[in-house]
Amino acid sequence: MKIEVLFPEVCNLYGELGNIRFLKWSYPEIQVVETALTEEPLFLTEEPDLIYMGTMTENSQPIVIEKLRQYKNRICQLIDEGGRFLITGNALEVFGKTIEDKDGTVVQCLGIFDTVARRDMMSRFNSLYIGEFEGMTIVGYKSQFTHSYWDSEESRKEPLFNTVRGPGINPDEKGEGIRVNNFMATYIIGPLTILSPPFAKWMLRECGGEDILAHEEEAMDAYNTRIEEYSDPNTGFYYE
Repeated sequence: MKIEVLFPEVCNLYGELGNIRFLKWSYPEIQVVETALTEEPLFLTEEPDLIYMGTMTENSQPIVIEKLRQYKNRICQLIDEGGRFLITGNALEVFGKTIEDKDGTVVQCLGIFDTVARRDMMSRFNSLYIGEFEGMTIVGYKSQFTHSYWDSEESRKEPLFNTVRGPGINPDEKGEGIRVNNFMATYIIGPLTILSPPFAKWMLRECGGEDILAHEEEAMDAYNTRIEEYSDPNTGFYYE
């Protein structure tokens, strides 16, 4: 079982590398390959069991986009053929059309999906999140200056999570994230696999590993506590 982590030197805002470290702690047989910005991705010559990229600063997004642009055809091929991706936080926006800042700045993204991210650096949006995925409950956080919007109904893709409480891919949407074949992208941070251990177990099974988690009893106790708290209508959800 092999996982490629893209650009960990910049794509680790909020400690998002914890998503993969938790999987590695749980299943030590995993081979984790960390690809730096100065290196060619492993996915050019192999098909890892999982390709992961996490949250980055807004200044890092154009650097990452330009690095990946030269591999766009290969990324599209992998998505079409069922290659498995997990993309968290604002890394989701890299695969859309543009990031449009309130100050008029426009960043041209990879254009694999027809989404436009609208950014306001003077207004950070924070939220708790609870949703559903493959019969399990997902919990996590959001902390972002952007929301993504589909260009049209025709271009809309299936969401990754169905929202129970909290915002979707934008405040007007119930669907959260993007799912195309085995490509999964979500704004949720946490890290997601730690906050939602059933999702971590699902990922391990999908990648060919065993679904036994490190510190599983403690992780599940914390997870169940979050579900109870996040499901309480008296729990505040949005902070700006």
